[in-house]
Amino acid sequence: MRINLSPQLRDDSLTVSVSGDVLTVNGEAFDFTPLPEGATLPHDAVDSEWFAGPVSRIGGQIGVTLLLPYKNGNASSNVTFPEPIVTTGDGPVSLPVDLNNQEVGADGAD
Repeated sequence: MRINLSPQLRDDSLTVSVSGDVLTVNGEAFDFTPLPEGATLPHDAVDSEWFAGPVSRIGGQIGVTLLLPYKNGNASSNVTFPEPIVTTGDGPVSLPVDLNNQEVGADGAD
């Protein structure tokens, strides 16, 4: 799955996981298994505020664009200009973290 991110200054958070062609966004599962090769679902066909564009299947890979919330108006460029994420397996998706707003020790390191 290819996940493009569209940064947006807002106070909520985003969690994403993948299982095959099922994308779970903040606990809500979206099953794109029926989407045939070469097809595109328009943005308004997916009932979620987190999708910021159409969903497509190209070369067997599902492509989506999700909003990426960030809380700091001076967020680091890895959040404000994120690289696309290409998943290679099932499980939680690691989203970019604002390096300008990280707490020391928040990830288990000091």
